[in-house]
Amino acid sequence: MLTVNAYGATSATAPLVPLTIERRDVGPNDVLIAIRYAGICHSDIHTVRGEWGPIAYPQVVGHEIVGEVVEVGSDVTKHAVGDRVGVGCMVNSCGECDACLAGDEHMCAKGNTQTYASVDRDGTITQGGYSTHVVVDEDFVLKVPESIPYEQAAPLLCAGITTYSPLARWGAGPGKRVAVVGMGGLGHMAVKIAVAMGADVTVLSRTASKRDDALAFGATAHVATGEEGALESVRGSFDLIINTVSAKLDIDAYLATLRPFGTLVNVGAPPEALPVQVFSLIMGNKAFVGSNIGSIRETQEMLDFCAEHGIAPETELISADRINEAYERVLASDVRYRFVIDTATL
Repeated sequence: MLTVNAYGATSATAPLVPLTIERRDVGPNDVLIAIRYAGICHSDIHTVRGEWGPIAYPQVVGHEIVGEVVEVGSDVTKHAVGDRVGVGCMVNSCGECDACLAGDEHMCAKGNTQTYASVDRDGTITQGGYSTHVVVDEDFVLKVPESIPYEQAAPLLCAGITTYSPLARWGAGPGKRVAVVGMGGLGHMAVKIAVAMGADVTVLSRTASKRDDALAFGATAHVATGEEGALESVRGSFDLIINTVSAKLDIDAYLATLRPFGTLVNVGAPPEALPVQVFSLIMGNKAFVGSNIGSIRETQEMLDFCAEHGIAPETELISADRINEAYERVLASDVRYRFVIDTATL
């Protein structure tokens, strides 16, 4: 076992603190990664605070991980020492179900092994990227293109794939009008990726505070939804809506902004139900669907797409001793647009 420095939670209510955790020995199919940077995702906060259900403590979170390969197992063929690599939201799956055999590991019938707070193959609880090293099966390690700076690559492993996947699946591209609801860590990536795909993009955000950023990222319009009549002004406008907000919204009001046969995709994960009038769907042949990250193949496709189009998230680099402060700022929407931890400070 390898003992490494980390930053983690000891309870649902206590601040995160420095601690040490153990990583398994490198097996035949494993890759040992020296982590350079780890992004902070809102999911990290939900998890350590027990908002998505009880977890075992201590718990180290973080599923936006980039670094360098420092050791490989005897049977590893996909990665070599010195490679720039990344790890996203999952680190294993059963490899036997229909979904896994089809290359959709994130849809594993037995449940994929999450990067943190999940039961690993040896029965231990997985620990995430707020640490100096991680051991991962080679099949779940991504290649990070040289043209993407390390600290900007980290958020792509969650925010990037979470927005790229539905945009690709539901055909964002030339001639399509795409709306992005919310422009935080996920939303700003959705804007950049949809623009690069050739779509006409509108940002639907509660206030006008991010209007300039939206336009700078390539959106052609910004609608402040908190203003009276704002959504009515774009009624029947969009082919595709990506909702990145993890809060209760009037879904029917947003469905009304779709064109016939349009789709509203939810990638945000609100803790409460979102009621929908089915009549709103039937009368316009509209769809209200969810999307959950993406496969390893699609995540690599996303990384290569971002490299080709010069896409990178807007990041704020912090030291480990500022993680608790960063959490409070995430909750206050005071970040532009993703915190990234320099793990050299652990």
